[in-house]
Amino acid sequence: MEPLSFTSDRVFLDRGRLYTISACPGKRIYGERLFTLSGTEYREWDSRRSKLAAYLTVGGKQFPFRKDSKVLYLGASSGTTPSHVADICPDGKVYCVEFAQRMFRDLVGTCETRPNMMPILGDATRPEEYSMFTDGVDVVYQDVAQKMQAKILCDNMDTFDADYGMVAVKARSEDVTASPESVFKEAEKVLRERGFSILDDEPLDPFEKAHAMIVVKRD
Repeated sequence: MEPLSFTSDRVFLDRGRLYTISACPGKRIYGERLFTLSGTEYREWDSRRSKLAAYLTVGGKQFPFRKDSKVLYLGASSGTTPSHVADICPDGKVYCVEFAQRMFRDLVGTCETRPNMMPILGDATRPEEYSMFTDGVDVVYQDVAQKMQAKILCDNMDTFDADYGMVAVKARSEDVTASPESVFKEAEKVLRERGFSILDDEPLDPFEKAHAMIVVKRD
């Protein structure tokens, strides 16, 4: 098992499968495989259930998360991918924003087992409504399937003064009539106009159809 050289020392690749070092040994979130090697417990990170894992699996090369990163996660759902981000940032904090109340209840349960995760019931299009929970973050990660995905990322990065951002753009949520490629290009245009440099843009096929992960840095 070898760490991915361009990520942190808490993400590993073994025979084509990703793993994170578990911050809460013995705790599963979505039935994932756990195993222990040399006294360290690892959690399998399923690329079919996580767009961030899919991004790494298809060859993404930008990974702004560090052990002490403060991360704002938009569209946290029940906490599957945020729990792996919490593994990667054990000395940091993952602020998990979710709008749907049913998913939020599951998210609260996930956060109860991981003290560096904070559940926030909120609307990602209104960052001012949850800005009181932190005075700033290092990374904004967005997985919100609705229109104006690039704008939502920019608004949150500006509100929380984040240097890095990642957005999983779902083309069909922006425009069902446009080609995915044109949607991704338009998202990049918005990001550049708002003062961010594009560090990477990777389609997530075959794991997620008509999706791309865009990684940005503040100019």
